[in-house]
Amino acid sequence: MGIMISPELFGSSALSEVLTPLKSILTTETISYVGLIYMVFLAGLDMNFDTIFLRGRKKATSIAIAGVVIPMFCGGFIYALALKMYKGPSEYWANFDTPKAYMFWTLILSVTGFPMVSHILADLKLLYTGLGRVTLTTAMISDFYNWVMFAMLVPFAINGGSAIYSVLSTIIYVLFCFVLIRPYLVDIIVRKTNQNEWDNNGLFIVVMGAYASAAVTDLLGTHPVVGALVYGIMIPRGKFTHLLIERSEDFGVVYLAPLFFGSCGIRLRAIYVIKTQGLGLVLFILLLSFLPKILSTVIATQFYGMSVLDGLSIGLLMNTKGILPILMLNSAWDKQILSVESFSILTIAVLIMTMMAPLIINAIYKPRKLYKQNKLKTIQNLKAEVELRILACVHNPRQATGMINMLEAYHTTKLSSLRVFALQLVELSGHTASLLASHINKYNQQQSGGQALTKPQEDLESITNIFKTFAAINEHSNVEIIAAVSSYSTIHEDIYNVSQEKQANLIFLPFHKQSNIEGILETANTVFQEINRNVMRDAPCTVGIFVDRGLASLFKVNLRVVMVFIGGPDDREALAVAWRMSKHQGVQLSVVRILMFGEAAEVDVMSQVESHGLLSVVVDSEKQKELDDEYVSAFRLKAVSNEDSIKYSEKEVRCREDIPEVLNQIDQIGYDLYIVGEGAGRNCLILSELMKWTDCPELGVVGDILASNSFGSSSSLLIIQQYGFGGMAFENTNITHHPKEHDSGTVFGEL
Repeated sequence: MGIMISPELFGSSALSEVLTPLKSILTTETISYVGLIYMVFLAGLDMNFDTIFLRGRKKATSIAIAGVVIPMFCGGFIYALALKMYKGPSEYWANFDTPKAYMFWTLILSVTGFPMVSHILADLKLLYTGLGRVTLTTAMISDFYNWVMFAMLVPFAINGGSAIYSVLSTIIYVLFCFVLIRPYLVDIIVRKTNQNEWDNNGLFIVVMGAYASAAVTDLLGTHPVVGALVYGIMIPRGKFTHLLIERSEDFGVVYLAPLFFGSCGIRLRAIYVIKTQGLGLVLFILLLSFLPKILSTVIATQFYGMSVLDGLSIGLLMNTKGILPILMLNSAWDKQILSVESFSILTIAVLIMTMMAPLIINAIYKPRKLYKQNKLKTIQNLKAEVELRILACVHNPRQATGMINMLEAYHTTKLSSLRVFALQLVELSGHTASLLASHINKYNQQQSGGQALTKPQEDLESITNIFKTFAAINEHSNVEIIAAVSSYSTIHEDIYNVSQEKQANLIFLPFHKQSNIEGILETANTVFQEINRNVMRDAPCTVGIFVDRGLASLFKVNLRVVMVFIGGPDDREALAVAWRMSKHQGVQLSVVRILMFGEAAEVDVMSQVESHGLLSVVVDSEKQKELDDEYVSAFRLKAVSNEDSIKYSEKEVRCREDIPEVLNQIDQIGYDLYIVGEGAGRNCLILSELMKWTDCPELGVVGDILASNSFGSSSSLLIIQQYGFGGMAFENTNITHHPKEHDSGTVFGEL
């Protein structure tokens, strides 16, 4: 916005004086610093000292150091080259050939903006990956080093040798804050948070502390934002942090901070620089400015065996700038340390680096493309002795408990181990992206001073305990707990990407309804249904939707499971899932095959005849029947004949009315769990007609009947969709999701 009203576009005309009068610019800049201090305060909240000092991995720390030191050395050479290539009187350029100018240029090129990196990784759905975790930790460490250098070196660049007193006094102030003030501050915040005593007046006083700290560092001779940063680092993380940001973020970030960036845009003289220095020279200096970060990270990552593509991606992300370089540029402009040309070129470089990084990463780094090469990733094709890898998605601890009871049945033999990836799905809102990203390391759940946790953190702690208990009880099983924080409208992409990263064979999703005390399914959140549908549309592996009606633990009772088989790829996959489950000694499996005759056996040709042709539809239907008979025969030969705990029976259906009747007969036996296929590929006319009347099409016809309250079943239900058949196509429904403001990204934290 500042660029659009800058004098450069309107010259010295009357319109320019109306748009940007000197008095209003000074007033705007003064007010904008209120928002600037608040933004830096938030940057302090984002920083996690456990990650930086205690649990920062050697790899990330080495890459961060290389990404700071090498660009600083290269930046000096680039600035010297730029001064020689600039056009104009040598006497003029001699005024800017100073150590101060070199220091500012090199510091700006070395900066990485951690909040920006976390948001970009979230938007690109890369935070769950190994690349994302290394990049995030590297960015946090690098950002901390950058702020330290800003506080320690910039005073010397501005005030010369006398700055030593300012720096020493600032160091003493920081020690004073952490040694004497922080313990009392943490105690007050924790006590009032645990007792829910915070009101707007109390939060206002806390926020004002950032401005008081900024005033102190300003009096000491360093920049005011240093005090705000120190104060933000002092605040304990947890429920209070979430409450503080929720109440005050709009004031500082949405309304005031843009004024600061606008004032920078007003100062930009891009057109003037291009006219006087030439577009070629400007582009050449911009290109040289981009290279040091990229080259340094590529070189550093090679020592850790990472690919050149990963190194290039990290380098591009490390080039992402935040508020710090803009702050440095403003200081250099105010003190006339950098020329108009250097200021404008560096400002353009900061903007281009930040804007282009996500576009380039999205183009060159697409891990899902590699994943799609494997088209046989189904349970049906998975050998019995191969490890089963399940991604269990849950929103809350209640769903985790039900999911655990079902997962127990997959812990079958010593020959086949089970690996479970428990993924908590959390809706992202507000400024929580970088805050939650800072908790990506395993031990970051412990809050400073025992402060109350936020609701997602409470749920994550409970979910972690549930799954860790499962892992402790079950030998030959491994559990990893992951938190996915994203917009609900795009969180299915995160589920895809986690399953890719972990090479999952099976994704379990919770049904959007939950059973009440009377056993009736009630809607918990309609958005959960939309998430499930989105996952099923293009899932990278087999998907199961779990309808929990209080499934009992296998440690307490034996599990009676029935698999209803009609036909098609989903039913064959469901049979494979049930077959694998039957290997558990506490599972009694019954397979009921429904044979279609007469009216029920009619093939649905109209729905696919336009796209595939009549002959193709008929041939495909016959081929599916052959595959059904072949797989069921193999099951009966290998499983039923050799296991007393497995039973097989057949029932006939001749019309649509027979289907609920047969299901009622099965339900009267009283099974604990149904396993059924969603139903793609059946090409059955009556099932296609019944599908139009389903309330939950993601469950298929049979699943929708069994899950309906009118059917009256008390059994839990697992719906299976096999990978490799294009996913489900759902008609438009009235279920919509309205993302909250700022609902834009995803953060994954492996715990």
